[in-house]
Amino acid sequence: MLISLIIGIILGGISGCIAGAIMKSEGGTVRNIILGIIGGFVGSILFRLCGFKAVGIIGDIITSVVGACLIIFIGRKIFK
Repeated sequence: MLISLIIGIILGGISGCIAGAIMKSEGGTVRNIILGIIGGFVGSILFRLCGFKAVGIIGDIITSVVGACLIIFIGRKIFK
């Protein structure tokens, strides 16, 4: 259980950093980790609705990056 949490935080951090680079978002490491973790939830819901399933670590990272990019995009539209 603790190992899964640690892996989730690490993957969230990696995903958040990738999404921040793709979207040219200015934010710190903690913000990127939070975006990556939330992006994982959002991305998994979106992928499930579209009929896709993420498999493995690479699939989880792709799902989190897509979700985090979506969150950054929506955040920019709301707070603009």
